[in-house]
Amino acid sequence: MSATEPVNVRVLDREYTVGVETEGRDALMSAARLLDARMREVRGANRMAAVDRVAVLAALNLAHELEQLRNEQGQRERDLARAVTELQRRLDAAAEAG
Repeated sequence: MSATEPVNVRVLDREYTVGVETEGRDALMSAARLLDARMREVRGANRMAAVDRVAVLAALNLAHELEQLRNEQGQRERDLARAVTELQRRLDAAAEAG
């Protein structure tokens, strides 16, 4: 098991300390930058927007994108499985004919 280390991240001008395994540090920092950018987009010019509302809307947008990517990946996997099945059928037919 890897040791965890405290990492400071800044999101929407607030600093948070998060414990993360050493090998996950870069991914956490990248995720924090992405979240910060999305929250800034949601907040826009409205500096008075409630941080909790901005956070929920940014999280909802990211979750929606993740769900779309999962659905696309699932469709690609189904298409690939169909193609492999069809190729196997053709190979079997060619082996029987040959």
